[in-house]
Amino acid sequence: MTPTVRAFRPSDAEAACSVVRAVIPYEVTTPEVLSRQAANAPAAERSRRLVAESGGRIVGTAKAGLIHDAEEPHQAYAEIGVHPAARGKGAGRALLAAAEGYLAGLGATTVRIWVRDEEPSRAFAERHGYRGSRTARHQRLDLTGPLPGLPDPLPGGVRLSSAADFAADPRPMYEADMEATADEPGDVAVEPMPYEDWLAGIWRHPSLDHALSTVATVGGAVAAYTEAYSDGSGRYHSAMTGTMRGFRGRGLAKLVKTDSLLRARAAGCTEAFTANDADNADNAPMLAVNAWFGYEPAATEIRCLRELPRH
Repeated sequence: MTPTVRAFRPSDAEAACSVVRAVIPYEVTTPEVLSRQAANAPAAERSRRLVAESGGRIVGTAKAGLIHDAEEPHQAYAEIGVHPAARGKGAGRALLAAAEGYLAGLGATTVRIWVRDEEPSRAFAERHGYRGSRTARHQRLDLTGPLPGLPDPLPGGVRLSSAADFAADPRPMYEADMEATADEPGDVAVEPMPYEDWLAGIWRHPSLDHALSTVATVGGAVAAYTEAYSDGSGRYHSAMTGTMRGFRGRGLAKLVKTDSLLRARAAGCTEAFTANDADNADNAPMLAVNAWFGYEPAATEIRCLRELPRH
């Protein structure tokens, strides 16, 4: 049966989440996240989520939109996922065609997608005109095993707290996130996110666990932080870890990640995931930190891009 593609509806959240979890088991995803992404993306992103149906079942899902904060205009992204049991029947092709058609209508000239570094996924991208640009490494840590402890005492002047302690005024977290994100490896240069967009998309993200997200301050200023996602079923994901430029080289990234992982295990999490750019030499320190914790490879993804034909 040929799959049909239609717009995502809130009632699709559970089924679509099952597909995403099957396709990307190393990320934290919940039905609430999918519903919120569809309803609360920044207006300039023009985000749209689609689903593919076959035989009355949702077998695939896609999300597409503009990279609205890119310095170069007309950049776009698409996220395509088809349940492993439903592959090879046209759902991925139909979703990608629908996503590209939507993006072309918005004036996009370049589309970026992520695919697994496996032959079927690479072949899918190549057949549709996509070429690889960089890779990302996903890793997993068993939280039921040993974890390093915190140094006692902490380094001079460092205080550890959680993101929940910034609930009354999260702007210091926003400013720290913008500084760290500006130095994050990537193939698209982006401009700082407006504060209101950051509040809606990052700080109020339904998976962000403020109690498990650790912040290191020195003299009251944010020096380093790690943002933790959790899904309420024992899974934890390091969404972002950053150290402010004036505090780098002091081991603070390792410190906040240690504290956050210990918090996660105490809260009942049993496995932790993280992802890092695998191509940029500037990311070597974070890769070394994760290796020190004992993270093991879970998957590698390739970022692929395609220039859309102009009409």
